[in-house]
Amino acid sequence: MIVKVENLKKRYKKQMVLKGIDITIDKPQIIALVGPNGSGKTTLLNCMTNLISINEGTVELLGKKHTDTSLFYELAYLQDNRILYGSLTGYDHLKFICKMQKIPLTEIDAVAQRVGMESYMKKRVRSYSLGMKQHLLLAMVIINKPKLLLLDEPLTGLDPTSAITMRRILLELYEEGTTMIVSSHNLDEIDRLTNTIYFMKDGALLKESLEHIATTHYYVTVNDVDKAKEVLTEEGLSFSVTEENQIHFVESDMELGSFIENMNQHGVGIANIENEKVGAEKRYRELFEGTPS
Repeated sequence: MIVKVENLKKRYKKQMVLKGIDITIDKPQIIALVGPNGSGKTTLLNCMTNLISINEGTVELLGKKHTDTSLFYELAYLQDNRILYGSLTGYDHLKFICKMQKIPLTEIDAVAQRVGMESYMKKRVRSYSLGMKQHLLLAMVIINKPKLLLLDEPLTGLDPTSAITMRRILLELYEEGTTMIVSSHNLDEIDRLTNTIYFMKDGALLKESLEHIATTHYYVTVNDVDKAKEVLTEEGLSFSVTEENQIHFVESDMELGSFIENMNQHGVGIANIENEKVGAEKRYRELFEGTPS
């Protein structure tokens, strides 16, 4: 068993913050933890890693009690950048982890290259941008090649290029057998990572698979928009044209293969195809904003 949380409750004074959380993970996967500020996401991760005590319930991670400190040889937890020391370099942080976990120092260069921080690893953290700090935090939690990785808002402060790099690394880790629980407000990135989401609402957990409500949108650049519109209209297919003069359609209305076949048959060239999966945001709005599906 990778994660087993049963009836976890946490209260601050008279306020119940976590109201009996249950989580079971028995095979490697990526799970997103989504909810507004104050819903209990960070508190849950802190309780799971024994950074704060729980009032009721049990937590087992990788077959051990969550109070067993030996867990951190196989587990890692990415917190926010307040844990970083401004007067130390990125290299200093990674060297400390290597010494504590008996990891060869040669792993530092490898992990720095993987997250793309080689050029500033020897600079003091006080000079880092928000994105650079996120890169360092990621390097710190993957250097021990964890079997279980908990990440609290790993995409905060990342520019689009860095977000793509982060997503690529997380998917690579999953392919290598790492299980991840990712807390995030970035619903677009969540859609690209996983269909399995735990929505946190008022201290309670709602587990859902978005596989059946996720929708893929396509944006296609063609060499003759007017001809493409004529062909699709004659076929009775649903589509629209964006301000960028791209043909936009939804997978549930028209399969990409059918679109390409129609264009080829009528001599319309396709220059570029972009796609966007929409699922997490749709369900989030239903749960937290009362927006109907």
